Amino acid sequence: MIDLVKKRPILTIITVVALLLLPFLDVMEVTIMEARNFITAREMLTDDNWILTTMNGEARYQKPPLPTWLTALSAMLFGIKSTWALRLPAVLMVMLLGSMLYTLSRKLTLDKSHSLYNGLIGVTSLYVILIVFEAPWDIYAHAFMLVGIYSIVQIFRKDTISWAYGLLAIVGIGCSVLSKGPVSAYALLLPFLISYGIIFRTSTTAKKWLLFVGLLLVGLAVGFSWYLYVRYADPETFAAITSKETGNWTSYNVRPFYYYWSFFVQSGLWTVPAFIGLLYPYLKTRVSNLKVYQFTLLWTLVAVVLLSVIPEKKSRYLMPVLIPLAMNTGFYIEYLIRRFKELKDKRETIPVYFSFGIIGIVFIGASIFGLYLLFTEKPIEVPIITYVFYGSLSVIGILLLKKLYQKSIEQVFVLLTIGLIALIYSLGTLHAENKIASKNHFEFDGFFKGLNIDKSTPIYAYKKTSPEMIWARGAKIPIINSLKELKGNDVIYIIDCEWCGELIENDPYIDTFKNAGSYLIDLNYEGLDYKNRKVGYVYKLIKRE
Repeated sequence: MIDLVKKRPILTIITVVALLLLPFLDVMEVTIMEARNFITAREMLTDDNWILTTMNGEARYQKPPLPTWLTALSAMLFGIKSTWALRLPAVLMVMLLGSMLYTLSRKLTLDKSHSLYNGLIGVTSLYVILIVFEAPWDIYAHAFMLVGIYSIVQIFRKDTISWAYGLLAIVGIGCSVLSKGPVSAYALLLPFLISYGIIFRTSTTAKKWLLFVGLLLVGLAVGFSWYLYVRYADPETFAAITSKETGNWTSYNVRPFYYYWSFFVQSGLWTVPAFIGLLYPYLKTRVSNLKVYQFTLLWTLVAVVLLSVIPEKKSRYLMPVLIPLAMNTGFYIEYLIRRFKELKDKRETIPVYFSFGIIGIVFIGASIFGLYLLFTEKPIEVPIITYVFYGSLSVIGILLLKKLYQKSIEQVFVLLTIGLIALIYSLGTLHAENKIASKNHFEFDGFFKGLNIDKSTPIYAYKKTSPEMIWARGAKIPIINSLKELKGNDVIYIIDCEWCGELIENDPYIDTFKNAGSYLIDLNYEGLDYKNRKVGYVYKLIKRE
């Protein structure tokens, strides 16, 4: 089986991503960040706002449009209400990221097996998986930038200039900037260039660097073309949004310099191997390719330092660090696969037994605990396949511990990947059934039916509402600041958010209308991460005679 996997490495990476993410892509609730992006994609389709992007009818220039274009195209094919369709492009970007990790590793002269380990570590890292369900556009920016970096390495390492790779570099850099501005250029490309320039300085000519500068400038021009157009077409709004966004870099989510120092934890399953892979004095005499190891290590550390100097910090901003970290961790995994059976020093073997052994125990423990709850409490009816997945976790955990005892690290690596898939399937099927069984969840469709009104009936928001509400509405929710704005209407429906209190009752013009009743809309699922912003009251107000 392992030999078959190695023969088709890119297909293997794509298959693993597909198994991990596609089956339960629509199970997780739409998050606030997703709702913003999905609304913008919807308004591209309904209002034709493909260039001057909007959210709830108002300009939204905070993020460039390429990921939203791809999301809108997917929605056009599979349905605008399909969460699965809206998340699909992000999954394709994870597949691209893993494939490029493999091809870049190969170009850096690592063998097929080692390159495959790098790709699989990358796509099974914790935050690479989670980022799909948060739907920030980071995954697009970094996947496209990795295409650009791979093309640059091709140009640097070939004796003759390849204009095909030059064009691919422009496309990769341009698409990255069109996905999230200069974020990836700073967090991924710049540390790559610094590290490559230091480690491989003697093997890259000045002519190649000059060519790269030209390609970079053209790629940035392509990427920033949207910004230039929006600045020309809507200068006042663009300036106001840009000023607010740049101000956030120094005043919003400000964290200390050392906030990112636990970055290796973001790799999830690979936390301990990732940390050991950073221990240069230990690994420098053990890796298969010292120069490339030095490069991936420096690339990782420079990326962390560059991100650390920016005052605004969020966990997801570490996503680009996981790319060189996966390659760096691959050196340690490759060393264990190659030499672990020969190791006698307990200082080398104990961390391996601990890190992989604890995961095997977690698989078994999750299986036992899950089956115990399913057989004893049975809070909901679940399909038989859920029991199968939870049971398989025990089998995988036991096999993993057995192979670890036999020092077959390559088989342990495979079982870790399979175990992660089984764990996600176990949680995914249970979460799906919880979602179906939820009694509190109330869709907007139910509101329309309950009041016997048409979906085209306007619904307004009083002073504010959440992106999740706008997304669930299926159309825009115009925001008003006073009932005076709607005095001419005979009947109006207004959402007053739960966390706002009874603000509508204190409006100076409330006496102009009589309240025909308020109706609760709760977009939360019972027992699943309850949020006040997803609850509101819809008032039916009738104009007094």
